[in-house]
Amino acid sequence: MSFNELDLQRINKAAAVFMAQHRPPVHVRAQLDYEYQISGQSVELLEVRPQWNCPSEIMKRSVAKATYVRTLNLWTVYWMRGNLAWRAVRASWFQSVPLSPGFFKVLA
Repeated sequence: MSFNELDLQRINKAAAVFMAQHRPPVHVRAQLDYEYQISGQSVELLEVRPQWNCPSEIMKRSVAKATYVRTLNLWTVYWMRGNLAWRAVRASWFQSVPLSPGFFKVLA
């Protein structure tokens, strides 16, 4: 089940605040930037940069993902390993992060 409209508004608002605080300076963004995308019950943080061997091509790489578990009312946060497998973050300080803007508070 995907997010409802109210949840989407909260997530987008939290994402806008997070991006305003953590995006690189404007003069650097052509070389490194961040984006987020919402898909189903997950929010992904993406790194955006030119491809190293073909700078005219832009590549996007997922670096963090959070999936909301509605029945438990918490986020499961993952990081992308070098082998491109998602690995759950195991830390007690974010186990009860509320729906929104929880994911972006964890990243900050």
